[in-house]
Amino acid sequence: MDEQKKFNGRSKRPVSIDGIMTGGRQLGVANAASFQPKKHASSNISLEGVAHQQDGFHPSRVSRKPVGISSLPEEDETALLDEPIILEQDTTKKKKRYFGSKHPKSRKVLKRASLALLSLFLITGVYLSAKAINTERHLFRGGGKAPALASNVDINQLKGEGDGRINILLLGIGGPGHDGPDLTDTIMVASIDPVNNKVALLSIPRDLWVKIPNNGYQKINAAYPDGKMESKAKTLAGKEQDGLNLLDQTLEPVIGIPIHYHAVVDFPAFKDMVDALGGVNVNVTEQLYDPSIAWENNNSAIIAKPGLQVMHGQQALLYARSRETSSDFARGQRQRQLLVAIKDKALSLGTFSNPIKVSNLLSSLGNNVYTDFSVNDMSRLYQIMKNVPSSSVSSIDLVTPPHNYLTTGNINGLSVVEPRAGLFAYGDITNFIRNTLRDGFLAKENASVAVYNATGNVGLAASKADTLKSFGYTVTKVDNTTTVTNPAYTTIVDLTHGKDKYTRHYLEGRFGVSSVSKVPTASGITPPVGTDFVIILGEDAAASN
Repeated sequence: MDEQKKFNGRSKRPVSIDGIMTGGRQLGVANAASFQPKKHASSNISLEGVAHQQDGFHPSRVSRKPVGISSLPEEDETALLDEPIILEQDTTKKKKRYFGSKHPKSRKVLKRASLALLSLFLITGVYLSAKAINTERHLFRGGGKAPALASNVDINQLKGEGDGRINILLLGIGGPGHDGPDLTDTIMVASIDPVNNKVALLSIPRDLWVKIPNNGYQKINAAYPDGKMESKAKTLAGKEQDGLNLLDQTLEPVIGIPIHYHAVVDFPAFKDMVDALGGVNVNVTEQLYDPSIAWENNNSAIIAKPGLQVMHGQQALLYARSRETSSDFARGQRQRQLLVAIKDKALSLGTFSNPIKVSNLLSSLGNNVYTDFSVNDMSRLYQIMKNVPSSSVSSIDLVTPPHNYLTTGNINGLSVVEPRAGLFAYGDITNFIRNTLRDGFLAKENASVAVYNATGNVGLAASKADTLKSFGYTVTKVDNTTTVTNPAYTTIVDLTHGKDKYTRHYLEGRFGVSSVSKVPTASGITPPVGTDFVIILGEDAAASN
């Protein structure tokens, strides 16, 4: 009956021959007035007992006397006969054609772009990995060791005061094509305190007059090439290591601290490294004028004008090397300034997130640099340096009052640098450096120490206290015991009951005894309130003095 109502409800429309509507409706084109299956209805419609409609071609009008439906008025039948014949539309296929013609193309484009991007990442990753492996072979040879570099420090690996820092000897050489290509034009110690997140840069004048073991008296810049030239190693790396060993033997008695790692950079590598970083930011305090190297600066004697500026490789190299119109000490200050600038740029996010910069940096480092770091050492060092702000990087020299321990001199017509206290008198220098580059663990615990002399050796307590002070111990009391007992061995009393374990470890190692927790009654000693450690010196200390 619903179908009958639909038919009976049709209004009579004017028609023309061929069944084309006067409103412009064309054959085979549906409009709202045509009877069509609903879009959401099943295509298999049955009308009260009529078999399901078959697929294929069907007229849009129905039989004049459909089964189960009463006869229609004649005028309506005529109108139905004049309805145009249209093909049944498959709206489902239409939707498929629509989506198939546009969206899959977008998906294909996205898929291809994603594949291309993934391929680019893979190629870049493989290239950088291969480059890193090649660089590792030439750059990260391993061999150095600093106990404090470990993330979890084994206290038993700390051999003595100073091992709580990471001391890296940085050397700059001319390299191939320069006069004296292996002479160390730059000598600098980068001392890192990973416990308290601090760094100190110490410049050593290249003209410092020293005794080189088995090589007589020379400027210190000759130690590395002497050791390299005399090496019996068969490989270049072996010869370089022998050169570094000889330099360590020469330098460590002067500065009084151990050297854990080395890095040797030639002039081309320094220049390429700065360029690979995109330049470094340097604040020039006063104009640097040097006509002696103008030929390397586009014939300009002005190397750098005052003010904050970006220095690229060639200018940075000249800024670091120039000393014709300034002192070797001033040059050391500029070199420390550049090193801080390189550290800031190299550790910045923009450098390590840029594959091109990383690639260029690896190239510049791998070709003209020697280090005895391992890959793991460098990874750990990077993690430490990220936590050190530039404000915690200090510069140390040996000529600025009140710590002006060096001066210039002349030996056999050679311009040299020597201690103010006298030739080879390095005591003041050693004490100053040890105190300034204080062991990180000692600095953190900052324990107070009282020193007592229980022997008849006059001045023993004062002598040992001075040595402890030079290593950064906080000595609050120096005295004699009430009675001279001349004990055979020194006694160390730990009044912190193990709280300051690093200080206890260093003191036990220095005096070769194990600590106790109480002051011996026989000593008659009453240490000041707040004292953390008491040292009662015995005959063993007198013998070693």
